[in-house]
Amino acid sequence: RRKLRSDVAAAFPSLSSEQVAELVPNKEELNVIKIYSHKGEAITVYMNHRNPILFEVEKVLYPTVYTLWVYPDLLPAFATWPPVLQKLAGGADLMLPGVVVPPSGLPQVTRGTLCAVTLLGNRAPVAVGVATMSTEEMLAAGMKGKGFAVLHTHLDHLWEYGDKSSPPTLAPLVTDPAAMESAGDQEELQGKEPGSSCSPEPEQHVDIRDLSLRDTDTRAQLLGKEELHENRAAEPAEDASTGDQQEAEDSRTPQEQMDALFNQCFFHALKCRVKKSDLPLLTSTFLGSHMVSCCPAGKQLDIKKSSYKKFSKFLQCMQHQRILQVKELSRGVESIVDVDWKHPDIKAFAVPEGFSSASAAQDSKSEEREQVYHAPEIIPLYGVSTKMIPLFQESGHRKGSILSSSEVRNIIINYVKSNELVDETNKNFVKVNAILCDCLLDKSEQDEISHLKWDELLSRCLERLQPLHQVTFSGQEPVVRKGNIEPIDISIAQRSSNKKVTIIKNLELYGLDPQCVANTLQQKVQASATISPAPGTKDRVQVQIQGNQIHHLAKMLLEEYQLPRKYIQGLDKAPKLGRKK
Repeated sequence: RRKLRSDVAAAFPSLSSEQVAELVPNKEELNVIKIYSHKGEAITVYMNHRNPILFEVEKVLYPTVYTLWVYPDLLPAFATWPPVLQKLAGGADLMLPGVVVPPSGLPQVTRGTLCAVTLLGNRAPVAVGVATMSTEEMLAAGMKGKGFAVLHTHLDHLWEYGDKSSPPTLAPLVTDPAAMESAGDQEELQGKEPGSSCSPEPEQHVDIRDLSLRDTDTRAQLLGKEELHENRAAEPAEDASTGDQQEAEDSRTPQEQMDALFNQCFFHALKCRVKKSDLPLLTSTFLGSHMVSCCPAGKQLDIKKSSYKKFSKFLQCMQHQRILQVKELSRGVESIVDVDWKHPDIKAFAVPEGFSSASAAQDSKSEEREQVYHAPEIIPLYGVSTKMIPLFQESGHRKGSILSSSEVRNIIINYVKSNELVDETNKNFVKVNAILCDCLLDKSEQDEISHLKWDELLSRCLERLQPLHQVTFSGQEPVVRKGNIEPIDISIAQRSSNKKVTIIKNLELYGLDPQCVANTLQQKVQASATISPAPGTKDRVQVQIQGNQIHHLAKMLLEEYQLPRKYIQGLDKAPKLGRKK
């Protein structure tokens, strides 16, 4: 506590020693908890009287709104309009057009100064942020641009750790008649505020400004541009015609239009296409089957033309808003595992006109798309290990070089011929020189083996290379992974009352959606099928269906999905047909 008091006194020199002792008392209970932001930063929170009073990030102390309500003059304060608070709590930074400039002028701050944000007419702070420019720079910029990177607000998750009380009503220190006159212009400023003051710029904060204590802070980055243009189009709505509104929409850049299209199709798919029973759902299936079916006629989804560039980045942004949860159930294969259908953005989404009438037809098309499956192309590859470098360096390969089996074969043949190692008396054998001896023979074999057959030479070489494999899904770039690909594992387990169940694992590695496989099997065999976490693995699931269903499963995997038999393990456990008791 003594160190904390000294840190508080150093961070906030305006506090007297009595106030510091009151903030960090000697005898009262003081709890320290550690929380994590959505970006993974560790945050130390100091609690007193069940309320968070301070939080520490990278050894820098910040006051919470609970503390600022007791010491409202602790930080330089900037006022904004009451409707802005909802935007700040939703994750937006404070833009300069939303800052109210009093007749006495703005407080003098420098870039990086910790500041408080208050609402007009009340001195009680509602947010804590860092100034992104000095007061002089704000005025020189014409009060335009981003003014404050907001770290913590009233109504955010850190505030929820306390008693969730509302800000007290504190009258301004100086009552200026001119300030009352500015209230008459409040409506006009409110009209500008949502579009200009709270739409974040695409640049990212640095240092502590990278941190947000709200899981929803990325919401503004996702929807800010769309809200900006919606509000800009809404301002002249009273006097403008429908054609003028269309022109306002068309004034957006192609990238902004594609971002808006992705947002529209995303919420449309979650609201009308995806069901809870569909989860977990492969992200590729969600995009190709659900979002594409929600795309308006004449338009096409192209992630490369959006600001996200990658669909995984788009879903990551949506996950930051807590709309859904994405997990990598197997290496390189992501799935949507949870959706919050009660989220305000999903509830507020209105299905565009023209989709309701064709809903049934599109649903049937969506189901057809889900049934289309193309088996991935799997190619075994080999990496040059440290021990094998002398054998491959003549051909220009180094440690970690990736080769196919045919390339390995050609390199070995060329090496043998260039070094004249073919046995003159029997060309089926190869003489073992010093390099081949070190690379391919064990120590116990080095004094005994002087010749190797061609087949044995190649097999020994492949065994000593690092195993890799390349997986190529339809319409996607090839992915190279370490090790040999795990086969689809089918096993039979016995449950209570001597009942048998069939368990299927590793479907995700082959681009198969476990939920779709479970649904299909359930319909075919008329038995209960469930999905559960696979024991002994991290973030993988397994399909479990009642009875020994290996015959039906083999037919589906081999004939319908066209998967090679060598990638399926456990087909020999099928029940034997014939005699029935």
